[in-house]
Amino acid sequence: MERRTPTHPFYPIDALIEDYAPNEAPLLTILATASLGVTALLGATWTLTGFKRPKIQTRDRIAILWFALSGCIHCFFEGYFMVHHDHMASAQDFFGQLWKEYALSDSRYMTSDTLVLCMETITVMVWGPLCFLVAYLTATQHSLRHPFQIIVCMSHLYGDSLYYATSLFDHYVHGIAYCRPEAFYFWVYYFFMNFIWIVVPFCYLYQSIRAISAAFDALKERSQRHKER
Repeated sequence: MERRTPTHPFYPIDALIEDYAPNEAPLLTILATASLGVTALLGATWTLTGFKRPKIQTRDRIAILWFALSGCIHCFFEGYFMVHHDHMASAQDFFGQLWKEYALSDSRYMTSDTLVLCMETITVMVWGPLCFLVAYLTATQHSLRHPFQIIVCMSHLYGDSLYYATSLFDHYVHGIAYCRPEAFYFWVYYFFMNFIWIVVPFCYLYQSIRAISAAFDALKERSQRHKER
């Protein structure tokens, strides 16, 4: 039986991806544009925060940067996938080409995979806006900052764990590989770029747990002193 020549660069090679068109822009151009966009966003957010809240602590300004960046990625970049998931293989706009590059590490983004599509839709509709809310609550030093920060961080930890688990389960149990065999795509795109959303949310989750615990300890101590009077 004659083996059919793959019509796309994604794995598995027999994945049904119609109307695939190679990216027109060079890889370095795509990555440089993305890097410049992120840098501009972070720079603008840092400047605006310093202008509006000059007395805010540096660690809180960094937290605002993180949640603002996460909100933009969730709402706009992942929002693009939510809207265009069924015809991204032929896209030549910036986000489309960026998604095609990332999909070399996870072809589920080219096949409208049910789990990925549902997970990203929830991320766009719920977690993205909540990231912006946490950034705002942090900037205004609102008392609800840490409860919402816990919710958002837990969503990132759960979503990333589920994302890893489902693809690795298919790989090791069903023998289905969604990532190209080159180590670069697995370790840089698939592992590292997603692992960031485990490490950083875990740190902010720990911060919020400590802050809430300290608040209850202070309240308990104040109540105890009041009773002793």
